[in-house]
Amino acid sequence: MVKVGIIGLSEGNGHPFSFSAILNGYEPEFFSNAGWPGILNYLNKRDKSEIATLDARVTHVWTQDRDISNRLAAACFIENIVDEYVDMIGEIDALIIARDDYAEHCRMAIPFLKKGIPVFIDKPLTLSLEELAVFKPYIESGLLMSCSGFRFCQELDSWRQNISQFGSIKLVQASVINGWNKYGIHMVDAVLSLGFSAPLYVEPVIYESHESLNLVMADGSLCQINALGGEVVVFSLSTFGTKSCETVQIRDNFTAFRRTLFRFIEQVRTGTPAINPGETLLSIQTLIAGRKALDTGKRVYLKDLGI
Repeated sequence: MVKVGIIGLSEGNGHPFSFSAILNGYEPEFFSNAGWPGILNYLNKRDKSEIATLDARVTHVWTQDRDISNRLAAACFIENIVDEYVDMIGEIDALIIARDDYAEHCRMAIPFLKKGIPVFIDKPLTLSLEELAVFKPYIESGLLMSCSGFRFCQELDSWRQNISQFGSIKLVQASVINGWNKYGIHMVDAVLSLGFSAPLYVEPVIYESHESLNLVMADGSLCQINALGGEVVVFSLSTFGTKSCETVQIRDNFTAFRRTLFRFIEQVRTGTPAINPGETLLSIQTLIAGRKALDTGKRVYLKDLGI
């Protein structure tokens, strides 16, 4: 049994609750009182064989608010609440940083990584090239994993298994709720998981209503990613090729999260990166390039980022 510590919570992100419930199981009454009804709703729809069956358990929790820690521990059967997150060192086999406030990720992760404790960091890993350089050796050595769960979402299984069904790819269009910084990685990871060409450069679509970017790929195809803000609840991906055109709506968060956790636990056990390190670096480089393009209004080449 892999003993896992979990660090949470950031505003609007219930991943500490969903991840802990998948690993430990959950107590419905306490979970209901914790304030995440959407998560409880999809947990209640799953078969018992999918809950608390990954041979890993969250044994320690820290959040910045003791009340949140208490509610999370009660909802998901977590035995130990620590006063400082570094108090977990020496007590756990692996750590999950289940917060999407990316500016805090490096500070929180490094004490554990330096001790050789494998860490999963919630999306996005970072928007800083300097921090990505710090993280790079840990990604390459198999100590660090970070991705969107959409890299493993079940809705794209048939595409991953037979991407040639589309023929020559001409256009990929993706749309996601909220902004580029925190939610762009969902579509970047989903697209790059399909085995398409790598992005050569990113350029902004100059439009004030929401954040849209064009990714021009090495094979000449175009990928458009739209972060539509908080009013449009969408996780949509369309592929247009010479043989076929299809659109999927990504809705099954539970399976995406469980598959991600499965791969992280396997990485902990084997020491082998669950995701090719080059793919993780490419995703974050693309995210950073997109942010720079939006900020400057100019085209940004990935080769110029220096990682």
